[in-house]
Amino acid sequence: MSALLDLLIPAGISPLATLMLVAMSAVTSAITASLGIGGGVLLLAIMAVVMPPAAIIPVHGMVQLGSNFSRASMTLRHINLRLILWFAPGALLGAWLGSLFLVELPLALIQLCIALFILLLCWGPPIPAIATGPVGTLLAAAATTFVSLFVGATGPLVAAFVKQQQQGERFSTVATFASAMCLQHAPKAIIYGAAGFVFADWLGLILVMILAGALGTWLGLHLLRRLSDRRFTLIFNILLTLLAVRLIWQAVAAYWV
Repeated sequence: MSALLDLLIPAGISPLATLMLVAMSAVTSAITASLGIGGGVLLLAIMAVVMPPAAIIPVHGMVQLGSNFSRASMTLRHINLRLILWFAPGALLGAWLGSLFLVELPLALIQLCIALFILLLCWGPPIPAIATGPVGTLLAAAATTFVSLFVGATGPLVAAFVKQQQQGERFSTVATFASAMCLQHAPKAIIYGAAGFVFADWLGLILVMILAGALGTWLGLHLLRRLSDRRFTLIFNILLTLLAVRLIWQAVAAYWV
């Protein structure tokens, strides 16, 4: 029993904090599956409170990879394959570039840029067709994957970009966003592992959080079926806007501190 607990509870984290992380993995996965966005950022904020700073982004990336994979698997027939086929090479390009620059970037500036792009994609005019075409998708994937290696907060930007191409169809938005985030999170295991992060110390917690996330995803997709496309789009835009405002607040607060 003691050995099992040692496997599930990493050093430096209390049993209560571990239980909370597992429970919130289920809750945040349900939020993202039903409302399209928000769960990953919420989980990241919770992890930042109870986990060592060096472990937050790599562990969050692996948990989100599992959560998004389960969501993509459960909504497989709704995935926009055209978008994903162009997103994949862009994500690999961004991950490769990021691996060359594992340095501390000006976080406040990145947060402001992400927030402004989110607001533009949600409430601005439709972006030109070339920006949502193959080249635009590849460049967007490369840029957001690169940034995600340092701040772990590009999910809302990817969601806003995906939403522009799905014309409000809720299942396609959720499924395609999940697939895109799988591609974005997957390289983190290799990059952070090569940089010296010991995933083995966190493997038990990661696996349990992924299982809890799969349960949350299943519940969230049942809730999604109760929403209309119009209501989903409205809620999706409001949540993205709130996340953008949060990023702006964080950037401004960091500047003044």
